[in-house]
Amino acid sequence: MKLLMLTAASMLLACGCNNKPADLPREPQPEGATVYMTTEITPESLIRIYEALGVKAEGRVAVKISTGEAGGHNYLKPELIGPLVKLVNGKIVECNTAYAGKRMNTEDHLAVIADHGFNAIGGVDIMDAEGEIKLPVRDTTYMKYNLVGSHLQNYDFMINLAHFKGHAMGGFGGVLKNQSIGVASRNGKTYIHTNGQSEDYRQLWNYIQPENQDKFLECMATAATSVADHFGDKIIYINVMNNLSVDCDCDSHPADPELNDIGILASTDPVALDQACLDLVFNHADTTGNDATSLKERITDRHGVHTIEHAEKIGLGTRKYNIVNIDK
Repeated sequence: MKLLMLTAASMLLACGCNNKPADLPREPQPEGATVYMTTEITPESLIRIYEALGVKAEGRVAVKISTGEAGGHNYLKPELIGPLVKLVNGKIVECNTAYAGKRMNTEDHLAVIADHGFNAIGGVDIMDAEGEIKLPVRDTTYMKYNLVGSHLQNYDFMINLAHFKGHAMGGFGGVLKNQSIGVASRNGKTYIHTNGQSEDYRQLWNYIQPENQDKFLECMATAATSVADHFGDKIIYINVMNNLSVDCDCDSHPADPELNDIGILASTDPVALDQACLDLVFNHADTTGNDATSLKERITDRHGVHTIEHAEKIGLGTRKYNIVNIDK
């Protein structure tokens, strides 16, 4: 299965998926959504940027992260996110993967979680450990519903706490991916990746074709919107721009970052937030040892911006934004 995963990713690499001109980079616009930013990446700055949003996480709080594949090392570390999780009395949540690896089933996933240190800050709720539920979607072009871990219904509020980085299939991963692929059950991940053709994780790689790349990206936007609709105004979004590899935390052997850490950004608008992070990458002034070229190529090759384009089209948010820096 791992070989099939690599083969599929290689097909996408060669597919020329940037068949539409990428509208990048963009610039902040005063009339857009507010995106807060700090260049400090510390537990204290993570709490400050959460507080800057002015939306209090209350009730049963889910903190959605990626726990990171075994062997990987770029995931958000417990010592960075732990104080925020404790401040909001939250519970870290995740779902199992559709690809074969150490997080494909709950027992193995829990072992990875323990190894990565998350038990020290309260452990992780594997939301699809007891099955899945359907959420309605706005865009039924390819998906008729979204399949998410059944434990999602146990929470009143979500902090979408994403590690912004590259991704072998989506081009990049930010809050939109964290809320779509990340919240989807194992079968739900398959449903998104196969643009609605299969819900059976055992059939994942039988349906993925390079010519369907934009459909997949649109399905990610659709799935993210369904989760936003589920929580209403009880959800906020944070992207941590550190360890900026071209590879996702789902990769057990990710490439080393060639781009230095940038900071933490947050918003109540996930479209504006992911767009702002993309623009920081594409507007980056490259120097020796601090070069965004590989990450930009990964995003462009996979037509990654289309996820954001479609999310805006179906009403999840706006690509217009202004940045408010909260550094002292």
